[in-house]
Amino acid sequence: MKNFVKEVKFTADGLVPAIVQDGLKGRILMMAWMNRKALELTVKTGYAHFYSRSRKKMWMKGEESGHVQKVHEIRLDCDADVILLVATQKGPGACHTGHGSCFYRKLKAGRWIAADQPRFDPKKVYKK
Repeated sequence: MKNFVKEVKFTADGLVPAIVQDGLKGRILMMAWMNRKALELTVKTGYAHFYSRSRKKMWMKGEESGHVQKVHEIRLDCDADVILLVATQKGPGACHTGHGSCFYRKLKAGRWIAADQPRFDPKKVYKK
């Protein structure tokens, strides 16, 4: 079962970037880092798990907000150094800012502007 992990090229820090894509709409929801354990837990539970570089700990997407990501497919890119999770986002959004996607800003006339409106109030969802 765990032999698949050996094929993944983790960074020197033991991490691999993971992109989460909405399985229905095809939209990119977020990017986060996975370590070996996060990848194994994602496979085992069917829910997205990641490693936080800033907090230096494992976390399951939605563990605090309830906005979990049910993983339907896991893909590995041609260089074996990027993971793609095809998932269903439960709850109104994937981004801690309240947006549906972490990629809610777009470049317009040399400035980053919000292209999407927030879907929830993060102050009401997160305990921080």
